Amino acid sequence: MIDVGLIGFGLAGRYFHAPLIHAVPGLRLAAVLQRSGDEAAKRYPGARIVRSIEELLAIDSIRLLVIASPNQTHFPFAVQCLEAGRDVVVDKPITPTLPEALELFRMAQKCGRLLTAFHSRRFDADFQAVRQVVAGGELGQILRLETHYDRYRPTSRPNAWREVPGPGSGILFDLAPHLMDHAMMLFGPPEAVAADIRIERPGFLTDDAFDICFFYPGNLRAHLCATMLCATPRPRFVLLGEKGTFIKNEFDALEPALRREDIPKGESWVLDPEENWGELTVVADGQTRKRKVASHGDWREFYANVRDVLLGQAALQVAPKQVIDVMMALELAQESQVLRCVVPWRNVEL
Repeated sequence: MIDVGLIGFGLAGRYFHAPLIHAVPGLRLAAVLQRSGDEAAKRYPGARIVRSIEELLAIDSIRLLVIASPNQTHFPFAVQCLEAGRDVVVDKPITPTLPEALELFRMAQKCGRLLTAFHSRRFDADFQAVRQVVAGGELGQILRLETHYDRYRPTSRPNAWREVPGPGSGILFDLAPHLMDHAMMLFGPPEAVAADIRIERPGFLTDDAFDICFFYPGNLRAHLCATMLCATPRPRFVLLGEKGTFIKNEFDALEPALRREDIPKGESWVLDPEENWGELTVVADGQTRKRKVASHGDWREFYANVRDVLLGQAALQVAPKQVIDVMMALELAQESQVLRCVVPWRNVEL
């Protein structure tokens, strides 16, 4: 049994990390750092509740520490955890800047500790369907990926740190890491990046919309888009290929369920119903064929993989280079926004 300490019991810690850790065999949520309040104690009575990171690090039995606090705290907390000789999972983005991310991974390598970022949405059922379609080759050469992360939130949220200007705030750092990770899981790092990052809602002080384009060899493009002012969400995924199209309209249903604290019962956490599956359309020999593509994905796979890595039984799925590539993409998107031009990809070695 691997004892886990969770830093932060806000949105990410309470609704995503804690339920997943609790549900994965071989992991035990041993302690939660919650600065105030008793929500963690009520939900996880077997976990010790602490009020400071120093108190958490003093618990010798804890091997894995999970950082689910605001983005600007990721770097200093991760440094403390690594210096204390612990393995570390950090919610995405791993840090607000690329240099900080590189420093953390080099520190982890020197200490011989596991370090990774919580890129959970690569385990979404909808994205797994996209991966299946791309790998299957029925669309022929892929020409275009569109991925949309749309919401309708015209007003601010009380005490929302992401809406306060500061390192790692805004929608770019909140949502773009998911979409960037998806594109690079499918096609690898791009040749160049262009970005339009903006504030659409009157009176807001942090970015709340973006359109990012990844340029790949030939005619392949990946368009990554998000907005907080879309009352009728666009399709979650669109794939255009030489031989047809794949469209997935609905989001994976797991995140909304976890936000409602409706934790799936039973063995399967696959909640995407068949009526929400994406549709693949292929045109060949003058004939059009359509079929649904099953969506199967489970966020628990992330923590099951971390467990297996710590036990020496698997390779890390969210590898350091993949995390660094996401951080590079974020940096280039910001650079493109400032320069108002397409910027070439820059590779960084750890």
